[in-house]
Amino acid sequence: MIYTVLAWVCAFVGLAAFAYRLPDLLRRRNDIALWALCTYFLCSGISFLVDLDQLRLHISAFFGLPNITSLITQAAVVVLTAAQQVVLVYWSSPPAEARRMARHRVLFFGAALAVLVVSSFAVGPVAHSETATSTILLSIQHGSYALYMSFYLLICAVGQFETVRLSLRFTTMANRQWLKVGMRTVTVGASMILVYCVTRGIQIAGTRLDYDAAVLDPIQWTCGSVGALLQIAGWTIPSWGIRITRARGWARSYRSYRRLRPLWWALYEATPDIALDPPRSWLRDLVPPRDPHYRLYRRVIEIRDGQLILRTSLSLEDFVRVARSLDLPEDPTSPLGEALQVRAVLSRPAEERAERAERADTSDIPVRPPYEDFRDEVDWLSKVASSFDDLGRSVVGGVDAGLLS
Repeated sequence: MIYTVLAWVCAFVGLAAFAYRLPDLLRRRNDIALWALCTYFLCSGISFLVDLDQLRLHISAFFGLPNITSLITQAAVVVLTAAQQVVLVYWSSPPAEARRMARHRVLFFGAALAVLVVSSFAVGPVAHSETATSTILLSIQHGSYALYMSFYLLICAVGQFETVRLSLRFTTMANRQWLKVGMRTVTVGASMILVYCVTRGIQIAGTRLDYDAAVLDPIQWTCGSVGALLQIAGWTIPSWGIRITRARGWARSYRSYRRLRPLWWALYEATPDIALDPPRSWLRDLVPPRDPHYRLYRRVIEIRDGQLILRTSLSLEDFVRVARSLDLPEDPTSPLGEALQVRAVLSRPAEERAERAERADTSDIPVRPPYEDFRDEVDWLSKVASSFDDLGRSVVGGVDAGLLS
């Protein structure tokens, strides 16, 4: 039951990956690596699809050849093994060298496939069963088919070993995070398929040594199926992984945009000129903007502008007096210090703020230089906004305006 589910999943995922990359292939018809990658996805899906227990007997009846699905599956595996070699050499080598290396691999696996097909018709599965797995287990009891399967496993093992080697090599060369993740996933998948080859080989050896290795069957088909899934995932990760990064960036920007709103709104009410665009209502502001990155950038700039405007009506002496009255640290360059400055200034009437700002064009309060990295600036202002909220909840009645007089 579990094997059937895994087989269906592998067939669906392989064909879905092929359909996902097909539009790119139609646009980039001269991209050999993409052709090879799409071939890999298609053959991977077919290798599992045709050998499904619900389909294999119907396919065999259609062709009039018992167990033809075993040959189709094995041929598809050889082709996909060659295809992933082509992808890797084109991704990791200069074009001229890649063409030469890809040609050699295609010739090698093409010759191996020809031998496999001829041998298959010569020996054929000598046992027939309702399921693909039991058919193989029964067939390898016979020497000729055991030799045939050994040759097939050797082709797979050589291809997967080379995939591991090239994937590890390309991982060290890749300069993109998701490409590295994808190649590591392909490496793990190829390693699991190597385990499949070893366990299947032990089963074949067991038939010659009178050892019942049927107990290894769950290991071999689990490693084969899961390894194939990991390889498909690894080859697709570079294309959809970047979407995860963008989605996370979008969510992070929107979250920061919302966190800064209380501080921004207080500054906007005091100095409306800081806003480039008219503010949205509180309810509309809950709706994510089309471009939260731009909105967040504007919000940071407007908060900094508002802080600079308001601080001209506050002296260092005023700040220290308020901090001491509330038993708070007297550091004006900390997040709490910046929040306290805003709270202290906003506790004054607007007319008094304007009057004090006119009398003092600058303030003697130390200014924290802005961060060069925008994310650092956002993190800092998020702390300021959090402290601003905490002060609003903890200081009943707000800052006593008399302390600033």
